[in-house]
Parts: sequence; C-alpha cells; structure tokens
Amino acid sequence: MVLFLSAIMVFVLAACSGGESTNGDSKDAGKDKGASKDDKITLRIAWWGSEPRHDYTAEILKLYEEKNPNVKIEAEYASWDDYWKKLAPSAAANELPDIVQMDLSYFSQYAGNNQLEDLTPYVGKEIDTSNYNENIISGGMLDDKLYGFNTGVNVVGFHYDPALLKKVGVESIKEDWTWDDYQEIAKKAKDAGLYIDTGMKADVFFNYYLRTLGKSLYSKDGTTLGYDDDQMFIDFFTMHSGMVEKEYTPTPDFLAQLKGIEDDPVVTEDAIGIWQWSNQFVGLQQVADRPLEMHTMPGPGTKEGLYLKPSMFWSMASNSKHKEEAAKLIDFLVNDIEANKLTLGDRGIPGSSVVKEELKPLLSPEQVQVFDFVEAAEENSSAFDGPDPVGAGQVIELLDNLSEQMNYGQLKVEDAAKEFRQQADGILSQN
Repeated sequence: MVLFLSAIMVFVLAACSGGESTNGDSKDAGKDKGASKDDKITLRIAWWGSEPRHDYTAEILKLYEEKNPNVKIEAEYASWDDYWKKLAPSAAANELPDIVQMDLSYFSQYAGNNQLEDLTPYVGKEIDTSNYNENIISGGMLDDKLYGFNTGVNVVGFHYDPALLKKVGVESIKEDWTWDDYQEIAKKAKDAGLYIDTGMKADVFFNYYLRTLGKSLYSKDGTTLGYDDDQMFIDFFTMHSGMVEKEYTPTPDFLAQLKGIEDDPVVTEDAIGIWQWSNQFVGLQQVADRPLEMHTMPGPGTKEGLYLKPSMFWSMASNSKHKEEAAKLIDFLVNDIEANKLTLGDRGIPGSSVVKEELKPLLSPEQVQVFDFVEAAEENSSAFDGPDPVGAGQVIELLDNLSEQMNYGQLKVEDAAKEFRQQADGILSQN
C-alpha cells in the first residue's frame, strides 16, 4: 500500500509541474488564462430596445472586436417585455451575460440579490471617469457600491411653444420662475382659451417637490416613505388637483381619449407646454413640426430638486469569468467617440464631456437643444436619490390612482395623504 501511494504521488506531482515553463520560471503559474492578450475571450452582452438600437449596437460591438482581436462578443437582445422574461431565469441559474443593460425599475432587485458586480474597483482603471460629473456616476450607486455605469442622463422640465406663450400675453418664462409664476401663466392661458399643460405625473413631480424641501419620496433604506410631514403631500396635491378644478389643465377623461403624441394638446396647439423628460423633446418637436423650447423646473429650491436621471445602466454580472475585460467593454461603450457617434444619445445624453462635444456637430438643432439643456442641468442639480426600492412599482401605481381620484374630486387631499402613507409604508416595510 505504501509503494502504491508513493507511485500515485509521483504522478500527481509530475502533473502539477507540467504547467511550468521549460526555463523553470514559474511566476505565472496559476494565472487566469484570460489574462493573456493572445488567449481568446468570449463576452456575452444583453440589451433591450428597438430594431435601430439592435443594429447600431451590433456595429459598435463589431468595432470593438476589430480593435480587440482576442475578444469575441455574443449579443443577446429583445424587446422590453421579452428581455426581462429571458433575463430572470438566467439570473436564477447564475448564468447572466457578462454585461447586461439594466433599468432603474429592476436595478435594486438584481443588485440586492448579489447578481451584479460592484464596478468601483474598475473605476479609474479599466473604466475612465476623468470627464464625468460625479452626479452622473453616482446614479448607479446602491449601498455605497457602483452596480451600474450610467449610459446617459435625462432631466425633467417644461417643454413649450414660445409662440403660444406670447399669445397669452407672456413674453418669456423667468429663469428662476416659481410655482406662483406657473399658476399665474396658467390663469392667463385659460383666459385665452388654452391649457397651460397636460398635468404632471404624480410620482415624478411630487418627488421633485419633496427634494426642493430636502426630502424625497423614499427613505434611504427603502423601507418607508422619505418624508414625515403629510402637509408636504397636502400642499403639492392641493395645487396639483386644483389645476384641474380651475380648468388650467385637462380632466382625466380628456386625457384618457388621447391616443398618442399626435393628439397631445401641445401638438394640436391647445396647450402651451408639457412636463416631460429631456429625451422626449426631439420626438415632440418632430411631431409638432414647429419651434419649441425647454425650460427648467419652478422653484424655490430648483437646484436641490433637480437631478440627473440615469436613462439606463451597463451592469456587470457577478458570475462573469472575465470581469476586467467586461469592464473594458463598458468603458468602450460609454467613452469611445466612434461608438457614441453610432449611438447619438439614444441611451441618454452621454456623461462624458468630451463625447458630448464631439457629437454636437453631428446633431440636429433639436438634439443640440437637449444636449445644452442637460449640460446646464449638470451644474444646477443635486445628487440623484438612487434607484427606486423594491416595491416602488406598487407605490407609484397607488399614488397614480389616488392622484386620479383627487383630480376627479372624489377624494379629499387630506384623506389621500393619510391613505398613501398607510399603504405605501405597508408595501415598503417588506424591504
């Protein structure tokens, strides 16, 4: 038995030493095979989107393969609904693609399940952030870890027809306008037979209002609402529902009949403007087919309330076997000039100041308006609150329903404030 075991050990030791170089230098022994520039590496990447996004992303990945011959990229893409249906089982099996396009609504779920890698160790190394505003990078932070790199940002604001504004007797909107200024313009619009706008989406604009007061819709740990005083709810939604009651904005019934952007009162010249995200401006401009302008949010507290919203993220799967190479591809997607010339801001206004300047000569006048608007917001905004907590979808649906009831006059604002707190905190407490 001793002789037999001795013989086995000889073979084992021989096998272990077989990987060493012939000159006896073993300093590279045990290194990951992917570390060599000559070794072939396969990276998987997944995203959702339309056919144009699929086409230009495929061109970008081909460009990366040409510059990095040792890397082969396997692309997986689908429509929005199909994408998440496919991603969920891959995550459950710990087989996510190396890089995944991640949305705010799913970000906390995947990061919380330890399915996304912290990108912090790669920032400043594989991923260059030297031309980025800190507020752009921090958009992908959760619990002090960077689980996603911002593909681009959007900013909310008032998009309006300057000719219609003048028609109601207002030459221009003041740079530092307030909610009182907003309601004064609304009254003049009504007197001229126009709406001021088509209303505000409850969660987006209530959260903005809370931020102007130093609060937010959700607590930092996502287990409760982020404000304690229900008077904040009462003040905002008294104004919000009052706009409908005074006929400054359309009724829910009117809005329900709109079939698409072609029917929007701004397009049909029945309303001065619309509250929406910066990435929606170009589409509105094209359909309206006349000059439109963009203006920042009312104050006081505009800078504190305004934030750069990540349109989406590039995230790295924690199960990736080639993390450094995956980080290099993320850097290429967000920083390479030629790659971004193909994207042209489709995934949000690029975060890199260098990329933005390189793209401007290629943009339409409307796209330049958006780039300039977002660039100005970078210097006049505050840090993003972070991705919505798990359960936020239910909270938003609840708030939308309550807002509609208030707009119909079926629910008092004070009662809605109490109901919202009770139900929202019940949903969030499960976190």
